[in-house]
Amino acid sequence: MSLETSIKKDFLSKFYHDLNNHGLERSNKLNLFTLRVSNNAFAYKDLTEILGDSLYHFALSRTQINVLVSSGKFNTLVKKAKEKLVEYAEKKKEESGMDTEGGELGEILLYCLLESHLEAPKILTKLEIKTSNQMYVHGADGVHLLRISDKDYQLVLGESKLYTDLTKGIYAAFASLLTLFDENNKKLNFEFDLIDSQLVKESCSEEMYNFLKKIIIPSASEDETNIDYSFAIFLGFNIDITDEEKGMSNSDFRKHIRDKIKNEVTKVVNSLNYQIRKTEFSGYSFYVYVVPFSDLTTKRLEIVNTLKS
Repeated sequence: MSLETSIKKDFLSKFYHDLNNHGLERSNKLNLFTLRVSNNAFAYKDLTEILGDSLYHFALSRTQINVLVSSGKFNTLVKKAKEKLVEYAEKKKEESGMDTEGGELGEILLYCLLESHLEAPKILTKLEIKTSNQMYVHGADGVHLLRISDKDYQLVLGESKLYTDLTKGIYAAFASLLTLFDENNKKLNFEFDLIDSQLVKESCSEEMYNFLKKIIIPSASEDETNIDYSFAIFLGFNIDITDEEKGMSNSDFRKHIRDKIKNEVTKVVNSLNYQIRKTEFSGYSFYVYVVPFSDLTTKRLEIVNTLKS
């Protein structure tokens, strides 16, 4: 028995995979996915469509989805997912006291990449649960389960940041993860308790519940499983495209912009390694995903608003 992913490999067909498991220190991995280019622009329409198709998997629990699908309530399924996204965006803005509009895009993309690329199925996302506990607002964006071997698993805690400047996004993401270790790992332990309490929502049967429980709450017996925490980071950043670049031939532009983006990302590898080397992160694995945007501030709002409508 295994927990299946909902987002399949064809999600990745919308991107060029310009850095494939690029090595970081401590055997960690960096992946750069560049959105497909058409007519000297990123194919945002294609991205918005596939994210719309994926939204209900991200926003709702498997139990909710199965109940609605088995009842043939497909319109309700989509409606509930959109309502969740609207409610979550409003709540996040209210509780953070800042303008965070459009930031949900990074969380959705991270979810889709962890399922389709890392093949780590979702346990929960911050958006799908309704909790009055303020701590989780500042916790992981989502939790996924990664199978390493028959007996070894990782609970992958996600963190997403959309910053025009990639280096600032890196520092913000790692700073956020460091708060999980405050007060003797108080927030990290809270994540664990929350996962345990949410398992029943994700389990479609008693058999699946017992399977997940055995993995996530392991014993020290030799025939039992081992579970470790790891971190997944999504970094969206802005890539400037000049009028001169837009005037290139389609083939020249496609090659030029991909090379330009790859160069920008490789420049920050040292910054990533500096963060990974911090003492608090010893023994933890990192899966870093980077996606560039043109006119990030505008596009993130446009995409999220389309998903809400």
